[in-house]
Amino acid sequence: MKPKSVSLIFNTVNFKLILFLLGLIIQPIAWSDTLLREQTKQAMSKASDFFTQQVSGHGGYLWKYSPDLELREGEKKADPDMIWVQPPGTPSVGEAFIKAFRASGNKKYLKAALEAAYALEWGQLQSGGWWYSIDFNSNKFRYRHVDNKVRKGRNISILDDNVSQSALMFLMHLDEVLEFKNQRVNKVVEYGLDNLLKAQYPNGAWPQRFDKFPNPDKYPVIKANYPQNWPREFPGKNYYSYYTFNDNSISDTIVLFFEAYRIYGKNAYLEAAERGGDFILLAQMPEPQPVWAQQYNHKMQPAWARKFEPAALSGRESQDVMKSLLMLYRETGKQKYLDALPRAFRWFERSILPEGKMARFYELRTNRPLYFTKDYQLVYHANDLPTHYYFKVKSRIPGIKREYEYLKNNDYESVKKRLDKKKNTVTINEKKERIVRRIISELDKSGRWLEDGKLRYQRFYNFNVANQVISSKTFVQNMNILSDYLLATQK
Repeated sequence: MKPKSVSLIFNTVNFKLILFLLGLIIQPIAWSDTLLREQTKQAMSKASDFFTQQVSGHGGYLWKYSPDLELREGEKKADPDMIWVQPPGTPSVGEAFIKAFRASGNKKYLKAALEAAYALEWGQLQSGGWWYSIDFNSNKFRYRHVDNKVRKGRNISILDDNVSQSALMFLMHLDEVLEFKNQRVNKVVEYGLDNLLKAQYPNGAWPQRFDKFPNPDKYPVIKANYPQNWPREFPGKNYYSYYTFNDNSISDTIVLFFEAYRIYGKNAYLEAAERGGDFILLAQMPEPQPVWAQQYNHKMQPAWARKFEPAALSGRESQDVMKSLLMLYRETGKQKYLDALPRAFRWFERSILPEGKMARFYELRTNRPLYFTKDYQLVYHANDLPTHYYFKVKSRIPGIKREYEYLKNNDYESVKKRLDKKKNTVTINEKKERIVRRIISELDKSGRWLEDGKLRYQRFYNFNVANQVISSKTFVQNMNILSDYLLATQK
């Protein structure tokens, strides 16, 4: 038998040494990944226990709390019997619990989401949606669970600021996770969606809020047009029934109905979403300003809302609407939604301010930027602006245009495949992992993520931890990031 050559023996030893060294390297990496996953689960569990057991009121949530939980607020001062619907309130926290359940399989997150759903069920109005908040110690609202036929009360469903839409979106996602077996959740969703269908105008728009449904005979379907003249001073009229783009009211409702169609498969939901898209096309102003206003009266003319929101074209809302048109194309593949964009791009090119921003408002026909002074006088200069509102906004047109070019230059099937892959793929990299580690390290022993900040609506408060708050928004963001990490590192 021939002896092995020295070279072969040496190479064999080297190969085994390399395998051994690789093992030393690979094992700690795998062990580190396993350890971080376990730390992530523990942090999520600890944070959610604190939120459900200490922060929650009646199963729901507000926006911010003092570190000792003695003081709390949403968009105003609140007490322990109040929860907030408007994001980042109860629906936002509920969505975070659903995601945590999907990522971990831990049913306590599902239980927390269900408690939030029952809190929203309690506060659903007879009109089908929700007010900004729910007060468990008030008889001023016509909640659906109460027999209100013999008394009056507030019954106004809010579409402003994604209030009713976010509540229904969360409840639909929970209904789906529960495989549609929970009749209480299912009933709230069905009632809410049915009433939103009734609240849609014949032209496809929705109002900013509603407590009754429109008579189709009173709202003709016509295109946007310029008024002969418009008031230069705030007229003080109620704008709530106007066709409203401000704060993405219509766009959020369109997204809601596309998602409702995906989950439930009812054609009525898809048709409502597309009618909303067709309203966007109707609302595009003719030349010389082929963009959009914040809101329109029932003559389809730009109209005043609040005392700092004039009848004008909007540099901000028009960008939001353009993004909605891209979304509508991605959902339907209908070319008409893309065809509306080139005219709007040209208007933005000739309307941008010298510093590269857009004015929030442009005068009808003349296209001159409009501003307000601190005492709310309408002017053409930006020398004395109120500080509570953005009268100049960033231009997002380059990004919108890039997406438009991609959609225009690729076949729809490729677009859908890309979109589906993006929706179903969660990735992790070193930067994201560092964020996960930071989030875990910032969780205190009580399960709180404390952060610098103040309670805006508490006039007198001695912080026992100086200038710190507990924020639902931060809880939601952190729980979502940790859930994404678990999803991305699943074996």
